[in-house]
Amino acid sequence: MGFTLTLPLYSHPKILPNKQRLRFEPLALDYGCRLVPNTTSFITRKCYSRSKRLVVTAAYGAEGARRRVYRQSQSQQPLSSAPVKQIASFVVPAGVFVAATFVLWKLVEKLLMLKPSRSSSVENRSPSQGVKWSFAPGTNLLSGVAAKIDRQSKQTLNEFAKELRAFSSVDMSGRNFGDEGLFFLAEGLGYNQIVEEVSFAANGITATGIKAFDGVLQANIVLKTLNLSGNPLGDEGVKCLCDILVNNACILKLQLNSVDLGDEGAKAIAELLKKNPTLRVLELNNNMIDYSGFTSLAGALLENNTIRNLHLNGNYGGALGANALAKGLERNKSLRELHLHGNSIGDEGVCSLISGLSSHKGKITLLDLGNNSITAKGAFHVAEYIKRSKSLLWMNLYMNDIGDEGAEKVADALKGNRTITTIDLGGNNIRAKGVGVIADTFKDNTVIINLELGYNPIGADGAKALSEVLKFHGNVKTLKLGWCQIGPKGAEFIADMLRYNNTISILDLRANGLRDEGAACLARSLKVVNEALTSLDLGFNEIRDDGAFAIAQALKANEDVTVTSLNLASNFLTKFGQSALTDARDHVYEMSEREVNIFF
Repeated sequence: MGFTLTLPLYSHPKILPNKQRLRFEPLALDYGCRLVPNTTSFITRKCYSRSKRLVVTAAYGAEGARRRVYRQSQSQQPLSSAPVKQIASFVVPAGVFVAATFVLWKLVEKLLMLKPSRSSSVENRSPSQGVKWSFAPGTNLLSGVAAKIDRQSKQTLNEFAKELRAFSSVDMSGRNFGDEGLFFLAEGLGYNQIVEEVSFAANGITATGIKAFDGVLQANIVLKTLNLSGNPLGDEGVKCLCDILVNNACILKLQLNSVDLGDEGAKAIAELLKKNPTLRVLELNNNMIDYSGFTSLAGALLENNTIRNLHLNGNYGGALGANALAKGLERNKSLRELHLHGNSIGDEGVCSLISGLSSHKGKITLLDLGNNSITAKGAFHVAEYIKRSKSLLWMNLYMNDIGDEGAEKVADALKGNRTITTIDLGGNNIRAKGVGVIADTFKDNTVIINLELGYNPIGADGAKALSEVLKFHGNVKTLKLGWCQIGPKGAEFIADMLRYNNTISILDLRANGLRDEGAACLARSLKVVNEALTSLDLGFNEIRDDGAFAIAQALKANEDVTVTSLNLASNFLTKFGQSALTDARDHVYEMSEREVNIFF
């Protein structure tokens, strides 16, 4: 018995178990395939008929075998279309997204490739376009990024240029416009008939920028002061400037502090001093001038007869430099002020220097020998010069180590001197004994008006010795006793002196450990009418609210108080003490219309 089975064209045959696999063999009569059991392989071949349907005829010897084949063939089902739809729903949108992204990427790439070619053409058109002027010296700004900054910089420079054309004194320090900015501004100085003083300090100007003055300073006939301090000019920049100023006939003051100036630059300045007939003030503070540079400057002093003030503070002259300078001073007639603070010249250097000053034909009015490692031995030479000098007005020995012995020598010289008005002996390790000798000077000397004794451990005894003399003697107007360890007891002596003294207007008592007790003593003196005292400095004295209350009450009680400045900064005041002082200040203003500036 046989049967005919019809399958769809696109159906997939199911793989049977090994025992039931079929083998297809072609039949002669039917356009199909005969199904033959085979346990080793299963071969599928496509067969075609005129009706485009596959007819499979199976003939078996046993009925059970035909039924099993029939059931297996009947179990074949067409492939479901659900997975295909799911895959299509995912693939189609993804493909669209990828295509759109690819198109956009190509467009962006095309646009980006256009910009560099445009900028390169602009750079080729203008060689200077790549480097832009900037506020920071040495900074190159790219043309695309810095266009706005460049416009702002030019606007700022135009404002600076307007200042040069409008005011007689112009301060452009710290503007940081660098070499490029100076080239722009220097043009405004060429034939400027207004500005007389200009400061280009701390602007990042180098030796390259100094070339901007070439042809400008020679043409200017009005400018009197030129300040280039704080710029890294170096020796090269100073040499360039000196070459330009040789033919300048108007600048009287040249400031070259902290410009990295060494001995080579000092030699160039020395040559300038030999040829320039107008320069009066020369500042070379805080540079690197050594013995060789001092020697060059000393040689210039032998030929120059116009320089008045020479500032060499903070250099490295030493004893040899002082000795060389002394030789130049012997034949110089013009110098009036000599500033040698911080050159470590020592006792030996002071001895040589004083010898040169004694032979000086001019009139020295100011001598600054502070911070030079001078001891009592060196103070002896200084004292001898003080005795002989008939022109000296200002003497500075600040931060040396003359001690009580040196103080006695200087004090003895001051008794016969009638010209010195300011004496600075601060930081010299002077104690109560030395201060006592200095105080006795004021019994005979009424010329000194400014006395600096700060940073000396005079203690309460030294304050007492000084107060007893100044109570009725001398003409001291400024008294500085900061960091002198006088304590509350010393404040009591100072307060008692203020009740009677009618000359001291500025009193500095900072960092003396006065506390509330000392503040209360001074407050009692403020209640008494004192027509001289205008400024009182009590900073760093561990004063608390009780001391502030006492001072506030004193200000309210004295309607005729003359104090206009009261410093209580760096103390231990709370808002209550500050409030009390503020109320007292307002009260004084309401009663007498006098303003008291109180600093917390």
